Amino acid sequence: MAFQDIEGQIVWKVHFSSAQEKVFQALTTDEGRGKFWAERTTERQGMIEFNILNYPKYNAKIIERKPTELFSIEYFGTTVTFRLSKAPNNETDLTLIVTVQDELLKREMTAGWVSVLMAMKAAVDFDVDLRNHDPRRVWENGYLDN
Repeated sequence: MAFQDIEGQIVWKVHFSSAQEKVFQALTTDEGRGKFWAERTTERQGMIEFNILNYPKYNAKIIERKPTELFSIEYFGTTVTFRLSKAPNNETDLTLIVTVQDELLKREMTAGWVSVLMAMKAAVDFDVDLRNHDPRRVWENGYLDN
């Protein structure tokens, strides 16, 4: 099996030293998402408004939320699913599955999700924000820490 060779999918796994409830809160609350994903989000009526540096506001539909185990949204024309499972010592394994039909978009998003997930790990496990929050230092200018 080659790297990221599942047709129509991006799959990443990340291990957290934090409890499953804490990881789930980071994904499913405006406060949590604001620490690693978007500058801010506003969730209401099954939708999440994402305010991401140098992007227009984006409204994502929540597809499914199963407390501490699963969170799935429609995100920029893809379906993004986060599956959480308990690991030893009250730690958490997260599997990200992105369903994306466009191969060019898949290539672009594969690395982008690494950036999001590593920022999430830093925020959840270490309370550190890896982003630079500078509109001049963003993804399209070659910065991974936007």
